[in-house]
Amino acid sequence: MKIGVPKELKNQEHRVGLVPGAARELILGGHQVLVETGAGAGIGYSDQHYLEVGAQVCFDVGQLFLEADLIVKVKEPLEAERKKLRAGQILFTYLHLAANQQLTQELVGSGASCIAYETVTSTKGELPLLAPMSEVAGRMSIQAGAYCLEKSHGGAGVLLAGVAGTLPGKVVVIGAGVVGINATQIAAGLGARVVALDRSIERLRVLEHLFPSRVETLFSTTHAIETQVLDADLVIGAVLVSGARAPCLVSEQVVKQMKPGSAIVDVAIDQGGCIETSRPTSHDSPTFIQHGVVHYGVTNMPGAVAKTSSYALNHATLPYIQQLANLGLNEALKQNPGLRDGLNIHQRQVTQQAVAELFDYPFTDTIQLFL
Repeated sequence: MKIGVPKELKNQEHRVGLVPGAARELILGGHQVLVETGAGAGIGYSDQHYLEVGAQVCFDVGQLFLEADLIVKVKEPLEAERKKLRAGQILFTYLHLAANQQLTQELVGSGASCIAYETVTSTKGELPLLAPMSEVAGRMSIQAGAYCLEKSHGGAGVLLAGVAGTLPGKVVVIGAGVVGINATQIAAGLGARVVALDRSIERLRVLEHLFPSRVETLFSTTHAIETQVLDADLVIGAVLVSGARAPCLVSEQVVKQMKPGSAIVDVAIDQGGCIETSRPTSHDSPTFIQHGVVHYGVTNMPGAVAKTSSYALNHATLPYIQQLANLGLNEALKQNPGLRDGLNIHQRQVTQQAVAELFDYPFTDTIQLFL
C-alpha cells in the first residue's frame, strides 16, 4: 500500500503523522511511504532522515494525495487538503466532526473513507488513540492556566502553588477521564487546591486512590459545578462524549459571576467546548477575555510540544496503520471492531451515529457494511 504523510497546515501544528522510525516499520513491511517535504521539520527531522529509512520525499503535495491509498495525518484536513481527497482513499487522523459541519459535509462529498483517531476503541471500550494526546493536553492545561492567571495576561495574578503564608490557587477540574486525571496530577503536584468532578463514582475513587488527601472529589451535578466554578481561580473543562459534541456544563450566566481575573482552559474545545463562553483559539492568539475571565481554547494544544506528542501518537497509531496497510480497509475493519468504531465516513455515508443525528444525515451502521 502507498501511505502518504502530508505536512500539517493547521496554525502552529508541528506534529507529524509518521516519524522516520514508524515509516521504516511500514517500509520493512513491504509498503511505500510518501512524505511531503518538510513534514518532520517541526520536530527536528529533515527530508534526509526520511530518505535514509527508505521513504520517498514529495515536493508536490498534490501528487502525494493523488498517489497515496492511505493518508496519515494528525489534525483534521483543512479546506485545501479536503479538495485533494478522492473516492476510495483512506484518511486516518483526528477529525472531531461533531464540532464542524462544513468539514463533515466536505468529507462526505469526497467519497473517502475517514477514520477518526478519537473514536477508535479498545476491547475494554477505551479510546487508545485519543488517550496519549489527552494525557498531553491534560498536563498542558495546568501550565496554560497558570499562564492565564498571570497579571500580564489578564489574570488576577494568582500563583497556583502559593508560597509560605499565602493560600494556593484553587483548580476545579470538570471531568475525571484521561484529561482530568492528568490535569489533576499536575495541579496537585504544584500544590494547588484541587477539586475534581465527575458523574462516575469509580473515576472519582481512582482520583482518591491516586492523590489521597491532595484532591477533593465531588459527584458532578449542576449545583456542584456552579458552586465550585464560582470559587475557582482556574477551571479545566475536561469532558468528552466519544464522537459527539461536548455537553455545555458551565453557562454564560455562571461565567459572568466568576471571580475577576480567574481563568478557563476548555480542553473539550475540539468537540465544541463544555463552557458556553468558550470559542476556538490558536497558539498565535491563545486567549481572550470575556466577562472578566481569561479563556484559553486552543484546539491543538499538544502541537505546542510537538516532539513529545508526535512520538506518543505514533506509538499508539502504528499498529492500526500496519493493519490497514497489510489487510486493506475492508478486511481490517472486519477483523478489528475497535478500528471499525473509528470509521466516521465511508463512501459518502456517515457511519458515526452522533454526527449523523447532529447534522441530519442518514446513519449507516458499520456492522452492516463489514460483517
